[in-house]
Parts: sequence; structure tokens; C-alpha cells
Amino acid sequence: MSQFDVVIIGSGPGGYVSAIRCAQLGLKTAIIEKYSTLGGTCLNVGCIPSKAMLASSHHYDEMKHFADHGIEVTGEVKVNLQKMVDRKQAVVDQTSGGVKYLMDKNKITVFEGLGSFEDATHVKVTKNDGSSEVIEGKNIIIATGSKPSNLPFITLDKERVITSTEALKLPEVPKHLVIIGGGVIGIELGQVYLRLGAQVSVVEYMDRIIPGMDSSLSKELTKVLKKQGMKFYVSHKVQSVERKGKEVTVKAENAKGEIISLEGDYALVSVGRRPYTAGLNADKAGVKITDRGMVDVNDHLQTNVSNIYAIGDVVRGAMLAHKAEEEGAMVAEILAGQKPHIDYNLIPGVVYTWPEVAAVGKTEEQLKEEGVAYKAGSFPFKALGRARAGGDLDGFVKILADKNTDEVLGVHMIGARCADLIAEAVVAMEFRASAEDISRMSHAHPTFAEAIKEAALAATDNRALHV
Repeated sequence: MSQFDVVIIGSGPGGYVSAIRCAQLGLKTAIIEKYSTLGGTCLNVGCIPSKAMLASSHHYDEMKHFADHGIEVTGEVKVNLQKMVDRKQAVVDQTSGGVKYLMDKNKITVFEGLGSFEDATHVKVTKNDGSSEVIEGKNIIIATGSKPSNLPFITLDKERVITSTEALKLPEVPKHLVIIGGGVIGIELGQVYLRLGAQVSVVEYMDRIIPGMDSSLSKELTKVLKKQGMKFYVSHKVQSVERKGKEVTVKAENAKGEIISLEGDYALVSVGRRPYTAGLNADKAGVKITDRGMVDVNDHLQTNVSNIYAIGDVVRGAMLAHKAEEEGAMVAEILAGQKPHIDYNLIPGVVYTWPEVAAVGKTEEQLKEEGVAYKAGSFPFKALGRARAGGDLDGFVKILADKNTDEVLGVHMIGARCADLIAEAVVAMEFRASAEDISRMSHAHPTFAEAIKEAALAATDNRALHV
């Protein structure tokens, strides 16, 4: 029987990063993946392929504005969806292959098959051909991730009534894509097909899209996407989804109790994700699973069984790849006797639409609910020289700071390059910077990052210079 210091079940961003960090720290490490490719949901059917599709569709959409820049394109410009999907898959294959390279480089043993507990220190690996073997781990890390959620009355046929997985490989551009759920995944994929020519309608139960983010970001993104042609039905509760041939009908009830009916050729069910523990046999190891299907862990990501840990989407907290990575590295360092720490308040969230949306720290709604005295400063992208030069005028940066100490409590932004710009805010908040600290940092001109400096100036006695 093969024996290891650490056995990791699942090779997503949490699992494979944890494996690398364990190996770096001198621990003999194995990782188990039930699929033939490494990388989990993020690399195979999530973060990476969706960003590839967003990038391709963005290039196509940009061509509509080439004339504004003095570039005249003659002849017909066509979308070849199959080539777009093929390119997406090539990006996925290259990225997954990179993970395999990292496993080999760090001398991590990879087992292909379904990992399930035999007891607290033994994991059975059941391979696709039905054969199996049992390996022993002094410590075991559960990193099995999540799967798309569904509503109990919706039948997913994965042809016309689909999840995000199928939306990444459609055989055609939909005529009318009805999206159930106005969260990050639905909005991103909605913009992909909106750009390619589909009519897109979003049905959201809450009173706004991206409801987990600051309401000012929701309002601005809604305004921009409406301008692009996306339609929204917020405060609508879906009642039924029925398919007849190539037509899908979605019925929903609005706040007045009225029923609306949307007919499309595809319906994307994007109502969040749920922890995935199917086949894990956690009970054999005595590991506690919560009523919500999550693996129960303490502040050190340790389960009720002392040598078993869990990370990523399968435990509490935001279902984000970079959150899983931080947790994977943290558990590895705990096993090596170190004392790492994660500040969950400083894990940023990003929506990769265009304009991009990004945030870290507290929202205004949270600060009001907690009774924290704060001040806010914002700055519009349209006042930036770089934004005008490139034609990316939508959006703003908003900084929330403690009214008494000036410490930055939250940064919320929507606009060009915000997915990258948010890192500056994370660094500032990690070192407990004040708004004035940020305002006194020199920012290169002309850049989009100047909006952060200007928002900090606005939060510091309303001193913004360029508005």
C-alpha cells in the first residue's frame, strides 16, 4: 500500500495549490482526481474557459467601435462559434497540462479515479475501468469543490435547459437566451452571447443583479448592460421552465403577483453552486457534513477528525478559486508546523464583464448594518484621461473609509481593468492604509489606476482634483 504524508482529494485550484505547497515543505504528497484532466471546475468548465469566451467575444464586440478610432473594416465580419469554442478548449488543455507539469516538477503522485474514504487514514481510489486501490495518508485534505445548483422543479436536459458547463460549448448562438439568476456566472455568460448577437433576458429573484456586491456596483452594471441590450427582470420568482422542441418557456412571478412568460431557444440555469461530496463516503471517516452539504471545519480548516482538513468550495465562505488557493496553502503550512492566517475580509470578488466589476472589504450596506461611522469618496472613469483616450468611459471607483481613523474599510469599482486594479486596494487594506495614504502615493499618468488615487482624495476631505 502506498503511504503519504498528505493525500488530497480533488485537483482544483485549492487542491493542486495545496499539493504544491505541501511538496515545497517536504511532505510526501498524493493528489486524487476523478477526471482525466487536472484543474477542477475552475480550469476545465469555470474560470478559465469562461474568460476565454469573454475575451473572444470582446474582440468581436470591439470591432463595432473601430470606426471611432479611424479604423475602417470593409466586408462582412462573421462569428465562427465553433472556432471560438475550439480556441477556448485549447486554452483549457494548455492550462490543465500546466498543472500536470507542476505535479511532475514537485514530485506529487497523481491518482486518477474517484477518491472515497475507507476510514480516517485510508482512501480508496476507484478508477474508470472499475479497478481500485487503497492508499494511506497521515493527513487528508478534502478539496472536492462544487457543482451548479438547480431549482427543484427544473429539469436540466443539458441541451436547451442548461448549466454553465453546457453554455461554454453551445453549437450555435442562441436567438434568445433566458438566464435564471443574475449572479456573476449568469451575467458573464450572458454578455458573451449578447455580444455575439443573442437576445439575452435575465430573471433574478432578488431586487438587483450581483446582489452580493455593493448596491452602487449593481446599479451601474445594470445601467451599462441595459445600454448594451440586455434585459432584466429583477424581483421575479421563477415558477416553471418547460421545453417543447427547440423552444423553452420560463414563467416567473413579479413583485405584484403577476406572471410573465419568456420564450427562448435556450434557458441557462445559474442559481449558484453547491458543495460537492457525492461518493466521498465522509461518514466512513467520521467527518461531519452540515445541513447545507458543506464539510464542517474550524478556523484552521480542520474537520471534527483531527487529521482531516477541507478547503475551497466544499467549506463555508465565498466560492472563489483564489480563496481556495489561499486555504490550500494555509493547510499545507499548518501541517508543516507553521502558523499561517487568512483575512477573509480581504479576499476580492470580481465580475469579468466589460466593464469589469471588482470589490474588496465591506459594502456600504454592511457598514450601515454594523453601525460603523464611515465616509465615502468616488471618482468617475469618464474624468480620466486614459479612459477618454481608450473610449472606456463607464464606471467609477468608490472608497469607504472609517470616519474617525480614515482607515480604508472597502473599495468598490466598476470600469476598464478593474479585475487587476483591485489588487492595489487589497495591498492597501492588508497594511491597514488610510485613504490619505493612498491619496499621497504617486500614480502614473495617464492610467486607469489614477481613479483609485482620486477616489482616495475624494474620501479625504473631498479633495479630488479632476472633478
